[in-house]
Amino acid sequence: MARKGENGAMAGSTAGRSDLTNPSGAAEGSKPAPGLYLVATPIGNLGDITARGTALLASADLIACEDSRVTGRLLSLLGLPARPLLPYHEHNAEKVRPVLMAKLKAGAVVALVSDAGMPLLSDPGYRLVQDCLAEAVPVTSLPGAAAALVALQLSGLPCHRFLFEGFLPARTQARRRQLQELAPIPATLIFYESPQRLADSLADMRDVLGERNAAVARELTKLHEEVRRGTLAELAAHYTEKGPPKGELAVVVGPPAPVAPATEEDIDRALATALETMSPRDAAAAVAAAQGHPRRAVYARALVLAGKRGG
Repeated sequence: MARKGENGAMAGSTAGRSDLTNPSGAAEGSKPAPGLYLVATPIGNLGDITARGTALLASADLIACEDSRVTGRLLSLLGLPARPLLPYHEHNAEKVRPVLMAKLKAGAVVALVSDAGMPLLSDPGYRLVQDCLAEAVPVTSLPGAAAALVALQLSGLPCHRFLFEGFLPARTQARRRQLQELAPIPATLIFYESPQRLADSLADMRDVLGERNAAVARELTKLHEEVRRGTLAELAAHYTEKGPPKGELAVVVGPPAPVAPATEEDIDRALATALETMSPRDAAAAVAAAQGHPRRAVYARALVLAGKRGG
């Protein structure tokens, strides 16, 4: 049972307060209070949408969505009436956001949804939230399923401290550079990845992050849900051999194990790996951060090793 105050009232506003029997947060028989509602949609199983989210989608003046076809189909499957839909995604956000803000400031009830899961994760929604907060437009969240958190729960890896990184870069050099920055973070890491890049990404994680336990979760909450667990090396080998899997993917990687202070030999080995894809300056920065050594000293050593390679 929710505690007093957890009744769905809009953040920063006293409008829309109601008892817990009214999931939309509006007075009985009326529309929800004006403002922006961040509505979670199912990541696979249609039954995971909340009663509150369903009620809000049914009564919103406008639904901002990634793909109007996907959201339109969701409304149909839920048996809801058609609502005005406005595509809002990374490619048109700068153009569409002023349109949404004008609607909100005029008193509209606007729902923001992604194709699946919680909006704002790997989409430009946070900028709309920032604009609403700056203009004193009420904002609240109608929470629900999120693939990153479901994958974390099912991975069997530590959940008390984690970092959601989203999608890594598609190109190998940029991907390895980003992984170098993440390597020293003492937390479980969560990524999204495409099936076509999965094997290569797992291999880069193995090389850059070291041998860690991990899990690949696909088709979460759907009929063919699967979570494959193992070391990064085992998972990379499996998907290299079997080929790209089907469905939506999340990769969860365990935190680094505690290590003894790096020796000069350890630093040289780490630099040698980093120098394969990075400049001496970038390699030194990544290794210094990962090993906890002064950057200037590591850079000097990187120049020596790079010189030997060149020679």
